[in-house]
Parts: sequence; structure tokens; C-alpha cells
Amino acid sequence: MKNKILFFITGCVFALIISGTGCVTPEVIADKPGPQLWGENCSRCHNAPGPGEFNNAHWDVIGMHMKVRAGLTDAEVKKIIDYLKLANNQ
Repeated sequence: MKNKILFFITGCVFALIISGTGCVTPEVIADKPGPQLWGENCSRCHNAPGPGEFNNAHWDVIGMHMKVRAGLTDAEVKKIIDYLKLANNQ
């Protein structure tokens, strides 16, 4: 009886892991443009700087730093940095 309960609980946990929202997130992120990702992510913890506050080289460095600090994916960082560089007239 104990083994059956343990097997059932293990199966339920495994099913929850597989069907969790983590599988949906990359598709949702893939549909979000850079400006939306910038607005949603950069203002979570601080006032988001405008594109003109840093030059393009600085945005690359900031992007790598914030990837680690904010837990962003490579795709998210690329979209955000591409947006900031495009919007930046420097």
C-alpha cells in the first residue's frame, strides 16, 4: 500500500512538472516585441532608463548585466537591446 501511494504521488508531481506553465512561457515571450519586454522587465525593480540615456556600447554591457540580475533569457535580452539601440539616436 505504501509503495502504491508513493508511486501515485511521484506520478502526480511528474505530471505537474511536465504540464506546468514553464512550457508555455517561451512561446509567450517569443510573441512579445522588444518595447513590451523592456517595459515589463526593466521597470519591475527600478525606473527604466530611456534609450538615449546610454550609448549603444553601454546597452550591450547593461544587457548582459541585467540578463543575470533579472533572470532574462538570451532572446529577451536581444529583443530589448535591439529596441534600445534602434530607438537610440547616438
